[in-house]
Amino acid sequence: MRAGEMEQFVTVMKALSDPNRVKILKMLQKRSLCVCELQAALNLAQPTVSKHLKVLEGAELVTFEKDGLWVNYQLAAGDGSPFAATMLGNLRHWLNRDPEVIRMYEALPGIQRGAICRK
Repeated sequence: MRAGEMEQFVTVMKALSDPNRVKILKMLQKRSLCVCELQAALNLAQPTVSKHLKVLEGAELVTFEKDGLWVNYQLAAGDGSPFAATMLGNLRHWLNRDPEVIRMYEALPGIQRGAICRK
């Protein structure tokens, strides 16, 4: 592997080494979310969620779009890194029976930015 490929690989693996970042990716499989929605779902402080998103963005696992006051995060298409694309593809099939992931999925419909983030 070239040095660039090694660095890309390690960046993706490091990003996936934190359970909260994996939970963020699992939630983003269901729909795009803003920071305040992720905050409510994970029960974490806003700076912590933002830091996790920055790591995931750096690993090319998530992207974001600005929509007025909102910043919507979604899974990356995978065209930036073959390692990110492979892991995102596999993650769709992994952990779906995990009790924490099941609880998150059940709670997700009740997590709505209009009720949480009143801006």
